[in-house]
Order: sequence, then structure tokens, then C-alpha cells
Amino acid sequence: MKKSITAFSLAVCVAAFALGLASCSKDDGKTLYLYNWTYYTPDEVLEDFKKEFGVTVKVDCYASNEEMYSKLKAGAKGYDIVVPSQDYVSIMINQGMLQEIDQTKFTNKGKINPVALQKATYDPQMKYAVPYYIGAAGVCVNKTKVPEGSYVRDWSIFADPQFKGHATMMDDMREVMGDALVHLKCDVNSTSDIELDAAAKMIEESWKPNLVKFDAEGFGKSFANGDFWLCHGYAEVVYGEVPEEKWDETIDFFIPAEGGASYMDSMCILKDAKHADMANEFINFIHRPEEYAKFLDAFNFPCFINMEAEQYMTTTPVYDAAQISNCTLKMDLGENLDKFNERWQEIRFSE
Repeated sequence: MKKSITAFSLAVCVAAFALGLASCSKDDGKTLYLYNWTYYTPDEVLEDFKKEFGVTVKVDCYASNEEMYSKLKAGAKGYDIVVPSQDYVSIMINQGMLQEIDQTKFTNKGKINPVALQKATYDPQMKYAVPYYIGAAGVCVNKTKVPEGSYVRDWSIFADPQFKGHATMMDDMREVMGDALVHLKCDVNSTSDIELDAAAKMIEESWKPNLVKFDAEGFGKSFANGDFWLCHGYAEVVYGEVPEEKWDETIDFFIPAEGGASYMDSMCILKDAKHADMANEFINFIHRPEEYAKFLDAFNFPCFINMEAEQYMTTTPVYDAAQISNCTLKMDLGENLDKFNERWQEIRFSE
């Protein structure tokens, strides 16, 4: 997750060595160790928790599920809570890396949107994972470069020649190929060779010719400085780079009504967590509506996971939560992921 550092104060990330936090400091019983995505933990919420429970939450950060998972598998110890996305939640449950949520302490369980749990087919009863946030990549158009009404509002926008030389899509095979599959009326998680070939062909022949590059990191800055007129990516990345007073005149962000690939990050307690009781308290605390609202406000996120939080929000979300409803979570495909990777390598490196 990305947020402009000038717009959001990051909870200080603890400098942890490869073997994790336990080897770095003596356990005082009053510290909870959270391993979370970068720029994804509001300071205000951590301060509220410390004030009530007398426990300091120390945060170590990662930039991808792969980084988090690899570090834990390599033997990192000392973390209590981790926040993987749906496919890695499934993997970690199956590999016995997580312990069960204490349902007696999860008094805010009823606050979780049933629609979100319907999507979480890997753990619909929240036995191991409590949803933190659900989101999706969408489309950003620079309205100062291209007038509204001159383009379609679905994934075929990337085939529009008026954006040639000023467009980018994420350097993420599950995102790009998933959206292509959706546009062809197939499932985001399809493993059909025929459907994957059709999606790859459309990307290669119709979308890629208009793209400057595939970019998962710098597209927000390039959009803000006017180089990119059309971007595929997360709203918070672009909005975080464009000055707030220019949002309305510059950005048209939408998630196509046909749907697309989405993610759901969830709070999980690691099997070897030393502070499981306090970890359960923290997870429940996050889902107090007034506290969860502070998380949403920090990123101008829409309210979807904890619907009661909406009444406490003080910001206007940069997109409507309803736009996520038609999106499909990217699930763990096991060995079938190689089918995506093979086609993606051809797309990425062909002339």
C-alpha cells in the first residue's frame, strides 16, 4: 500500500533483522509486534490502543506478500500479527502458520460486512483471518489531458489510440491478466488454457501497443506530472501524488462496472505468537467502528468491511465502495499459477 508521506504520518517501522524481532529486544510483556504493509497502520489508532491497554504496538513493514511470506518461512520470529492478502491467507492456513482467532474476545465480529465474508471463501467464519480492508485496482484518467465523455469506462479503454504513448498498466500479471479475463467474460481465477490464451492475445495486440510500460511503482508520480494520461492502479497511489485541491479537476478514477481483480487483506495471528491474548484484543479493537473509521480516514478509503464505521468518518472517500462489489478476489492457484507466469513473460518481454 502506498501513501504520500507528506499526507500521512507512518507508524515507525521497527528495524528488524532476518531472524525477526524476538532476537532484537527483551520481551517486556507490554509490547505487541505487528508485521504489516508499508503505510497501512495509522499512528492515531496505535496511540489509542496504548492509552487503553498500556501496550505499545511496534510495526515492522513489508512491500509484498512474497516478502512477508519468505521472511517468515526463513525463520523470522517475534511477530504476533501479520496482514496477508487472500491468496497468502489460504496458503498460510494450509501450512499451519496461523493460530485460531479467540472468538470469545472477538466481540466486534458482528460488525464485519457479510458480503465481504462471502468473498472470503478460504475462511468465511473468520476462524483464522479477520478482514482488514478490501480494495481493487482501477482506472485513472487525467481530465486535463482528455475530456470526459471521450472514452469508454471499461477495460477496453487501454485499446483507445488517443492514449497511445501516455498510458500504463501495472506490472502485475494477476492484475492485468485478471482484468483481461473479466473483459472477455471469464473468471479472474481461470486456469483454462483457451481463456488465458485469449486474454494474453488481447493484452499483447490491443492494449500493449498504447502503453509506455508496465509500472507498479512510479505511475502515480508520472500521472501527477502529466506524463501519463491513463493509468491502471490503486486510487490511493494517484491521489497521494496529486495535490488535494486538484483532485476534482484532474482525476477521473473508476473501477469498471464489469468488475476486475481485487484483494482482501486480513489480520492473522501467527502460530508462534508470544502475545496471542493481546493480539486478539488488538484485532477486536481495530473493528470498533470509531477506530476503524480512523483507518479509513487516513487513506480516504471507502467503507466496506466494517459498515458501522461510516458514521464516524470525517473524510470523503476517493471512490465508492459499491464499485468493489463486482470485483473478484485473486485466489491461490497453486501450480496453475505457472500458466499465468508463462504467458506474462511473453507479454512483458516481447517486442
